[in-house]
Amino acid sequence: MALNYIWIAFFLIAFIVAAIKLIFFGDVTVYSSIIESSFSSAKLAFEISLGLTGVLSLWLGLMKIGENAGVINFFSKLLSPVFCKLFPDLPKDHPVGGSIFMNLSANMLGLDNAATPLGLKAMQEMQSLNKEKDTASNSMIMFLVLNTSGLTLVPISVMVYRAQLGATHPSDVFLPILIATLCSTMAGIAWVCFKQRINILQKELLLFFASFIAFISGIIYLFSQMSEEAVSVYSTLIANLILFSIITGFILAGLIKKIHVYESFIEGAKEGFKTAITIVPYLIAILVGIAVFRASGAMDILIGGVKTVFDSFGWDSEFVNALPTALMKPLSGSGARGLMVDAINTYGADSFIGRMCSVIQGSTDTTFYILAVYFGSVGIKKTRYALSAGLLADAVGIIAAIAITYFFFR
Repeated sequence: MALNYIWIAFFLIAFIVAAIKLIFFGDVTVYSSIIESSFSSAKLAFEISLGLTGVLSLWLGLMKIGENAGVINFFSKLLSPVFCKLFPDLPKDHPVGGSIFMNLSANMLGLDNAATPLGLKAMQEMQSLNKEKDTASNSMIMFLVLNTSGLTLVPISVMVYRAQLGATHPSDVFLPILIATLCSTMAGIAWVCFKQRINILQKELLLFFASFIAFISGIIYLFSQMSEEAVSVYSTLIANLILFSIITGFILAGLIKKIHVYESFIEGAKEGFKTAITIVPYLIAILVGIAVFRASGAMDILIGGVKTVFDSFGWDSEFVNALPTALMKPLSGSGARGLMVDAINTYGADSFIGRMCSVIQGSTDTTFYILAVYFGSVGIKKTRYALSAGLLADAVGIIAAIAITYFFFR
């Protein structure tokens, strides 16, 4: 229901702001900007869904091979001790555990095109176990927050953009991003565990989190010993090598198990096509609402208000110049990316604001987009506290990104 109210609020706030701009400031272009933006966003939503069709068909086809060959079930059993604690409502050794693992692995490697189809597959499997088909289950909410918190071990895209825009050391934001996104993920998990009354102090979870933090610390140390060029080359190589190994491994597993690999792929690909079509209306609704809010000038007013408050107390308000990227990040990935690029072009790739926008961009994921796509793919209308949990993780990630940027680059 929270998503419903926020979507309505986008339009109501946009209408009020636009009316004020027209009546008191004589801005006769505001409504045309809103309408143009809503149409272009609807078109963009359809194009995104259309682009997802091929990727979904490919990855759900491969997932069907892995499922029939027993690979997904293997990963499910491997992670069962941890997933049984984080997802207590899921049956032990159910194949959905393997799908969740594959999705989270793809996200951590920054493989967005692979992560989304794998996540949709996991959602479909959780929906098959869901007793209330229009309401998000506890497992779905935990899974969504793990995605919206945006934990990424190798923020390749951010470093690539910085390199293209002239950064002297494109990967100097690598460690700040890793720390900020870890803060976001841990906050999201802790909040959902609290809401679902999951004891986070269980030895299996404590061991998992300790091992995970140790693993991240190892990555931080490893990359800190490399040159800037080596970080970019090896991070890209490792991510793509793992991705292709997964594809090849699934096919080889299918051959070993003597299943019909081609037929399995086609069966899964058909599911991908159907899923992509299901997503379209949900994605259009979200992107149009965001576009209307932004085109009305409401976003600019919000940012200006924050700056005024900080200036009135005499506090450092330089970070406010990075707030457009921060506020846009939960709403639109492409919008936040565009604002990051604009900030880098305006202030410089190696400027304080340029670096802060880069860290913010890598600290969390696009909560509204993920909720629209993932819940929309299985027809979930009642999201319960999924949105508030996702936004809490976003807020922690963004605050951490701002604080860490001050620590590293001031």
